[in-house]
Amino acid sequence: MRKLLIVHHTPSPALQAMYEAVRSGATTDEIEGVEVVSRPALTASPVDVLEADACLLGTPVNLGYLSGALKHFFDQVYYPCLEATVRLPYGAYLHGNNDATGALRALESITTGLKWRSVLPPVVITGEPGKTDLEACWDLGATVAASLAT
Repeated sequence: MRKLLIVHHTPSPALQAMYEAVRSGATTDEIEGVEVVSRPALTASPVDVLEADACLLGTPVNLGYLSGALKHFFDQVYYPCLEATVRLPYGAYLHGNNDATGALRALESITTGLKWRSVLPPVVITGEPGKTDLEACWDLGATVAASLAT
């Protein structure tokens, strides 16, 4: 069984809806052979990442940057996972009230340093997520999970 790790910081109703859509897509009945494990960003560990075959990352955009919780996650896993997770597939979803450029730049910089590979471009939603936004989150979860399916 392959393992998909969802690491998320979900402090708002908007991010909760996005997280639930991502998780629903990742756990859809059409995808077999993939175990989905969720961890809050403040408790996710290097062991969680080392045991994963892919990651989904969820974060608010705070003051134009990744949340402190997701940054803390990366600080914890960076060196322990640096060599062992090269080419780890990942996807990401971000929510902000306006511009997410700085957060996207930081995410790309960190994942490039880790040598992870993006399965899809990040889903970035500003303002209240609508039906189309949540469908994009569902598709993200399903696509990353399907990339692992046996």
